[in-house]
Amino acid sequence: MKKSLSSFIVLCFLVIILETGRVKATSRNLNDVIMLANQQIEQPYRTGYHFQPPSNWMNDPNGPMLYQGVYHFFYQYNPYAATFGDVIIWGHAVSYDLVNWIHLDPAIYPTQEADSKSCWSGSATILPGNIPAMLYTGSDSKSRQVQDLAWPKNLSDPFLREWVKHPKNPLITPPEGVKDDCFRDPSTAWLGPDGVWRIVVGGDRDNNGMAFLYQSTDFVNWKRYDQPLSSADATGTWECPDFYPVPLNSTNGLDTSVYGGSVRHVMKAGFEGHDWYTIGTYSPDRENFLPQNGLSLTGSTLDLRYDYGQFYASKSFFDDAKNRRVLWAWVPETDSQADDIEKGWAGLQSFPRALWIDRNGKQLIQWPVEEIEELRQNQVNLQNKNLKPGSVLEIHGIAASQADVTISFKLEGLKEAEVLDTTLVDPQALCNERGASSRGALGPFGLLAMASKDLKEQSAIFFRVFQNQLGRYSVLMCSDLSRSTVRSNIDTTSYGAFVDIDPRSEEISLRNLIDHSIIESFGAGGKTCITSRIYPKFVNNEEAHLFVFNNGTQNVKISEMSAWSMKNAKFVVDQSVKSAA
Repeated sequence: MKKSLSSFIVLCFLVIILETGRVKATSRNLNDVIMLANQQIEQPYRTGYHFQPPSNWMNDPNGPMLYQGVYHFFYQYNPYAATFGDVIIWGHAVSYDLVNWIHLDPAIYPTQEADSKSCWSGSATILPGNIPAMLYTGSDSKSRQVQDLAWPKNLSDPFLREWVKHPKNPLITPPEGVKDDCFRDPSTAWLGPDGVWRIVVGGDRDNNGMAFLYQSTDFVNWKRYDQPLSSADATGTWECPDFYPVPLNSTNGLDTSVYGGSVRHVMKAGFEGHDWYTIGTYSPDRENFLPQNGLSLTGSTLDLRYDYGQFYASKSFFDDAKNRRVLWAWVPETDSQADDIEKGWAGLQSFPRALWIDRNGKQLIQWPVEEIEELRQNQVNLQNKNLKPGSVLEIHGIAASQADVTISFKLEGLKEAEVLDTTLVDPQALCNERGASSRGALGPFGLLAMASKDLKEQSAIFFRVFQNQLGRYSVLMCSDLSRSTVRSNIDTTSYGAFVDIDPRSEEISLRNLIDHSIIESFGAGGKTCITSRIYPKFVNNEEAHLFVFNNGTQNVKISEMSAWSMKNAKFVVDQSVKSAA
């Protein structure tokens, strides 16, 4: 059965290749197609529509951009093993729709003294004349983290298969007082009203994280500004900083160089294994970024995060074809290194998310890009369904291991909500203390995803509603992984965050992208996001089930639910450069 199914998948891939004419059909290409097909059948944790290379280690997204109608995605890659290695290079893939991908040969790899040990994370900037430029961190022969520049060898090739490096690399070296291994990840550049380019580079001084600001008139000679654009005490090295504008009262994106009174700016930094962000006002004439409400990037429970689960080293870009800002992030494995070696791969990318500022101006909204809908099939709907206390309802008719599920809950009996002052509560700790099996009044209620039929294995994504002594309500969103697998050596940490929503006037919605070993959860239309990795013991994905549940003491109504099976995205391998050679 496996062999015949594999042959069918290979045939489908070949039809795609021949019909599109975009990939050169070679014997090596066929072998890669067969390998991808077999992986999908034999590896239950390999995803169907999330980006990952055919094999080996992947981490940070690098330099995403749109060039001549082609989306480019680069990533940190170990070409030799499924573990982080001594030499990391830039993998490269292209797409016409952010869903289906063509794997290309690696784009940037050690060739100079300035990157002799590794080519680490960086960002793309589109220069005047539609010329892509990549600023990236190189690790030189002394293991210093330095900033280098590369650009495409052939601008007429929309796939940008080959890259050349500036002969004067490194262009930026660690400033005084910064350790050689604590200075990395240059951002996309923005052009100020004075015609000067600006970037930020992550680092720290004495464990105080900061985004160092650099300026240049020619994109080659860079000078550090006296003060960092943003900083925080005791946060360690800031990684993968991102700085970009968002318009007020619009879901559109903006080019990174836009500024003005109707625009706010987002400063994002990665530290402590999470991506934190703050929204504020940027004044380019004074090189001043002022976070609103006095909040900054400190890593406290009051600060904002893109995602409260496994989601790190994110990078955004402006998609001028659809006038949106698109966000990617690395989603690491949470099984053991031995498991990764056995699988032959490690690391996923989150599904691309459109990103904009909420109407209240206090936080960002994230939502899967609309192109994902082309993968939907076998729609199942449910409306006005009461969930009695303690009830569990299975959703039939879709492939539960590879699905897109949207559901809205309407609550009654809010006055019965548990009383708890949540102002000083750590939401993740609260999710661990009061998981899916801990019964409250209004909640837990939500979904049991990637569940076995007997529910011994289940990943619960749910809400729970609390009220304080003044009658104000708080909505907690949790991803309870405590029962996600019966396997050992798996990290089953639960995640949680509060959702900025008033259940008295709004329904509570949840969307889950389920894809074998990853679940991306979007609460309240993308106000709160939690990404989880799961590794249930059952290996046949036909054994996966999906349930809606209510473990509270009060009735909960499903006002509307739509669920779809998700087709596999198409991943093919282009070998036109090295195969032709």
